[in-house]
Amino acid sequence: MVRRQVLLLALLALGVAGSAQAEEKKLKACFIYVGPVGDIGWSFAHDEARKLTMKALPWLETQYVEAVPEGQALPVIDRLVKGGCKVVFTTSFGFMDQTLEAAKKYPDVVFAHTSGFKRAPNMATFMADFYQLYYLNGLMAGALTKTGKVGYVAAFPIPELKRHISAFALGVRAVNPKATVNVKWINAWVSPVKAREAAEALMAEGNDVLAFTEDTATVVQVAGRKKVPGFAHYSPMHRFAPDFVVSGQLVHWEKIYIDFLSKVRDGTYAPGKLKDVDYWWLLRESAVELGGQPGLPINPKYVDALKKAQMTVGGKQVSVYDRVMELLKDMSSPTPTFDPFTGPLQDRNGATRVPAGRVMSPQELNQMQWVAPGVVGPVADEPK
Repeated sequence: MVRRQVLLLALLALGVAGSAQAEEKKLKACFIYVGPVGDIGWSFAHDEARKLTMKALPWLETQYVEAVPEGQALPVIDRLVKGGCKVVFTTSFGFMDQTLEAAKKYPDVVFAHTSGFKRAPNMATFMADFYQLYYLNGLMAGALTKTGKVGYVAAFPIPELKRHISAFALGVRAVNPKATVNVKWINAWVSPVKAREAAEALMAEGNDVLAFTEDTATVVQVAGRKKVPGFAHYSPMHRFAPDFVVSGQLVHWEKIYIDFLSKVRDGTYAPGKLKDVDYWWLLRESAVELGGQPGLPINPKYVDALKKAQMTVGGKQVSVYDRVMELLKDMSSPTPTFDPFTGPLQDRNGATRVPAGRVMSPQELNQMQWVAPGVVGPVADEPK
């Protein structure tokens, strides 16, 4: 009897030790968001991906801090590292320099920054980018505008937005060569009031199709109330204006998070090994998706209009709908043959930016300051 009790106690002790050991093996990853998780846009999408990543990786523990102003990330990183975070994701362009500073301060912690271009031995970069989707949205916008004026509500004039607006304008003009993309900057990621004012002003100026880059559903809601077609951004926004959301861009950050954290877990990624780690994931990697909601690349209400609209491709007339679907298939394939930023390309001031036969590199796109022809409105830091 005594032997059995001793054996039972020993087994229980082993179970407790095994449980504690399993707990010790959990990897703690922390996320810093520039907006609230309820913004319906960028930060919401990152947090949805965090949840999906946790479901996929049972050994993962996470924590997040929301609504951190750009320029104020370092104290938050200090707190998270002190709390045991071994991996820190900073998810806004404006966090770049402070993430680099933190990487130097904490050389044993893994850092990953999104949408930027600075790296360190323990700091990687990553992006699920939309420029392909913005080009496809632009094709549709160019087909649907009757005034030749397409409005665009934009947050900040950073490289990410300049390439997205430019890709959108290139698409618009591939269908409608004289059309313009008229930009209003609101200098905020989350400001429904500013977004509404900008959208209303654009429509008052004759823009009869709207697109945007900011982190609320305001633009599609305002456009829908005026029966103006619009394009969703980052999250499923079809439900906010079912009759007027034509398409949009959807992101799957979890594709990157799962891959990155799995490689941290197995030692592929570690401090000292990250200087050259830069995720640039697009349609091919399924990191992004065309549409205003998953599985719906184009709102059925607009299919007939897009099939009737014609554009010239290689000297032949094709429907805009067929062109969108053809390019979507191509850019989603393992070996895409089409890229919106293939030369020859000039900026809106007439300077050659991409010579004939060359495609812009991810590094060039990440540091892009110029904008494409057809973009109207002031653009900060634009080269002359």
